[in-house]
Formats: sequence, C-alpha cells, structure tokens
Amino acid sequence: MPVPDKKGLKIVDVNVKDVRFPTSLGGHGSDAVHTDPDYSCAYVTITTENGKQGYGMTFTCGRGTEIIVFTIRSMKRFVLGKNAAEIFSDFAGFWRAITNDTQMRWIGPEKGVAHLAVAAIINSLWDLWSRLENKPLWRLLADMEPEDLVSTIDFRYITDVITPEEAIQLLKNKRSGKDERIKLLLDQGYPSYTTQVGWLGYSDELLKELCDKYLKLGFNHFKVKVGRNFDDDYRRCSAVRKYIGEDKVLMVDANQAWTVSEAIEWMKKLAPLRPVWIEEPTSPDDILGHAEISKALAPYGIGVATGEMCANRVMFKQFLQSGGMQYCQIDSARIGGVNEILSVYFMAEKLKVKVCPHAGGVGLCEMVQHLQFWDFASVSGTMEDRLIEYVDQQHEHFYDPCIVENARYFAPKAPGYSTHFLPETLEKYTYPNGTEWQRMIKEGLFPQPDETELLNA
Repeated sequence: MPVPDKKGLKIVDVNVKDVRFPTSLGGHGSDAVHTDPDYSCAYVTITTENGKQGYGMTFTCGRGTEIIVFTIRSMKRFVLGKNAAEIFSDFAGFWRAITNDTQMRWIGPEKGVAHLAVAAIINSLWDLWSRLENKPLWRLLADMEPEDLVSTIDFRYITDVITPEEAIQLLKNKRSGKDERIKLLLDQGYPSYTTQVGWLGYSDELLKELCDKYLKLGFNHFKVKVGRNFDDDYRRCSAVRKYIGEDKVLMVDANQAWTVSEAIEWMKKLAPLRPVWIEEPTSPDDILGHAEISKALAPYGIGVATGEMCANRVMFKQFLQSGGMQYCQIDSARIGGVNEILSVYFMAEKLKVKVCPHAGGVGLCEMVQHLQFWDFASVSGTMEDRLIEYVDQQHEHFYDPCIVENARYFAPKAPGYSTHFLPETLEKYTYPNGTEWQRMIKEGLFPQPDETELLNA
C-alpha cells in the first residue's frame, strides 16, 4: 500500500493532555499492587497543515501521568515540522530515531516513561494514517502488502528469532483463507473474557452480582485478582467458581505481588479451583523467574500469562524463548506503539505462543481489538485459546467505542485506531482543570494537585 500523498501533511501541532478518571472512588481497577488507581492517559492530538488529525494515548493510573505529558512535550521536536507521509514511508527509521535519540536514550532506552511517551505519539500517527486511508487500523494493517507492513518495524535486536524476510514470508503464507477470516471477523467478531468481576476492592455481594450479570451477557471466561491474602483469595475464587459453574473458565491475576517461590506455592494451593492461567505472578522483569514458575505449574495445567508491563520487544523475545509465558499479553500502550507490537506478534507466531492482549484501561480495549483482529486475519489465522480482555468502563468517552456483544468484540468499522475522545470528556476530565476534577477537589474527594501536577494546568 503506497503512503498518502504528502501534500498538506506537514505536522504543525502536537497537543498533549493529562486525562484522568476517578475510578479509585469505586475500587474499579484495584488489585494486589495497584490498590487505588485512577484510570488515566496521556492523550496526544497531532494536526497537519491541511487540518487532518490523529489521536493517540498511553494508559496510566493517575499520579505520574504528568511526567509522561512532560516527556511527550520534550519529544515534539521529533514530530513538529515533519511530513506525515515521509514518516510513514520510513516508519521504522522514524521509530528508531524517536526511541534512540543520543541524549534522551539515557532515560530509556526503549523502556519506562520515555517509551510510554513514544507509544502515545506513535499511536497517534497510526490513527492519522488510518484516517487518511479511510480505514480502521486493523484493515489498514491487513490490507498492506507484506513488504510494506514489515518495513514499519525495527528488527534490531530480534533477528535471532525472526528476520524481516521471515516475517514477509509468514504474511505471504497466510494469504490463503485471509478473505474468509476477515468475513468471519465482520460477521462473528472475536471472543473475549471479563475482568470486571474480580477487582480486589469489590465486596462479596458485588462479586456475585457481577458474575450473574456477565454470565447473562454470554461470558465463559472470568478473571479474578489475587495476591494479598491467600485465605481471602481462596474464598473469593471459590465463590466465583461456584457462581460461574464448573464448565466455565477461571483465570487469576496477581499483578506482580509474589516472589517466585510464593507464586509456585500459592498457585499449587489454588490449583483445585482449576485456573487456566496465573497472570503476572512476579516481577514483570524476571524472565527466568517466570520460566521457573511456568515449569513448576505445568503439571497442574496452569499456564503463565504476562506481558502487560513488559518493557520492549527484546524482553518479549526472551520471555518467548525461555518458556516464561504460555500466554503473551501485549499491551497497546506499554511498549513503543503499533510498530513494536507488530514485531512481538511475529515472534509469538514463530515460537507458537498464544497472544491474549491485555486491555481494560482507558482506551486499551479500543486499541487492542485492532491488533488482535489483524493477527487473526494476517498472522496466526486462529482464535483457538485466544481471547481479548474486556473491562466495561470508560468506553462511553470515545467517538468509536469498542462493541462487545455476547462476549465477542465486533469489528471496528470507523476510520482510525478508535482513540478519539469526545469533546465533553476532555472538558470534564482533563486534569486538574476539567469541570469534574474541579468539583471533586472542591468537595474534598481528592486532594489539591501538587506542584508538579499543576505544571500541566
């Protein structure tokens, strides 16, 4: 697919906002480590000379969003004045330049705050490209010629697992049946699981109510947060198993709470409840620790799912090589945006590890559906044992929210990456001067913003 004509596509503005939602008030999103998250994002709008716009974001949990906002502002120099079409024509080169600036890479490289900032910028560029082509992102990716798509990826550091030539051939090999798979996506959507029932901050009464609700909505896969207290975990997981029945699938998520030995022993004791996976059992950086956990739990039929806080494609490579993950959980905002995520899909397919994306935070469900739809159409060609996470919150704030019916994501049809906020959302929830934040601060529901946060005002 040729890149758009460059006329009028000079980037003249890069705007970034700190957008936060007060989810901590209801315990939404709470787990063993993140006990009071306010689901948030750094939200980027790129504008071209002819008025075309692209929207991108990176997910955060409240405090600290201002740091990512500052970093995005410091990265404007890589984008302002550039022609978007020229960026797309050498997207891998642009990606390497923005992630490996000779001075800024010291606070990376390719990880942490800097990489989260990169993801928001890169995601906004892909949204722009999709809008210029008048296609949802997943169709833009699926319709690309293999050589064009692979040209957007920086393969440095991962050619020992997969080369550009192998990735191109993989795409060509999957052309057979591709049109039928796209039709299946359009007609039937893609299966999902719910995490909505399992937040640690929820009461037992709400737990039962939500299990009943999501069973009626057609869900067969339920995830529960664990990791703070074993007796409480066993009681809550037993309750969920009772409510959903023996024929449904249970998963558990410790959000990095345990040491390696704790993870193994804790999960052995939860094994009678038949969880299919333990998610993030230990530090997200401990590749060999995950491999040890995977080996120890295999006889119990429990796999390891991880990746939502994996820093970059190199760490994903090692997780995949080591056997440290049986379920690869890419995150649409954690590593450096779409370009780097595509490389993880190729490595996972080469090494035959299932990809089940992490979602649920602000905009994550909206974004990862595109990536998984593309994977089914063009890369793996299968939905077997693969699911997209679904959490039912913040979708009402988007022009093109994800649509989940009978526990299946239905294909986005509007152009873009589904990341465009409604104007009233920005008016209410831009921190700290949005009308809702001003009201909640005035009522004492939240403290006054500190000095650093006020710099964003």
